[in-house]
Amino acid sequence: MSRGKDGPEDVDATFAEIVADLRADGFGLPEEDTADTAGTALGTEPGTRKTPDRPAEPPSADPTPEPGWRSGGTSWDTTMFSDDPAGDDEHYVPPEPPPLPRPKMGAFLILLLFLAGLFLLILPGAIGVGPTVATPLGILALATSIALLLLRVRQGPPPGADPSNGAQV
Repeated sequence: MSRGKDGPEDVDATFAEIVADLRADGFGLPEEDTADTAGTALGTEPGTRKTPDRPAEPPSADPTPEPGWRSGGTSWDTTMFSDDPAGDDEHYVPPEPPPLPRPKMGAFLILLLFLAGLFLLILPGAIGVGPTVATPLGILALATSIALLLLRVRQGPPPGADPSNGAQV
């Protein structure tokens, strides 16, 4: 067998050789054929095969898989298109979410600074200010709004919580 850089050059021929060696050892043959190759169980010489008495049946068009270690015993179509076996009365209903907190005056100030900074950067001529003055003012307003927003982020446990109580959900 000639081997190339990454493996055998003729993969099909190599595979055929491997299969022929395995069949000669008795692998892949039905049990009655294996008994024939091992000895004279059916009155034939060792190494000869008995031809089947009946013709092979063609495989069915839609074979149903038997439950095995790879499948749960239920086909994909049955799982996806059949009714829910649990019924409609056993669905999880999540609790009502808590209401959103009311925004405070600081949040409105941050939003106002952010929008003013964007307005100064995008349309400085709309209010009669030149781009040389509007660009630094817009960048300053955006930077201030982002800094104030980051300062408002809560750090640590919520008010009234015991920090030595461990993890809290």
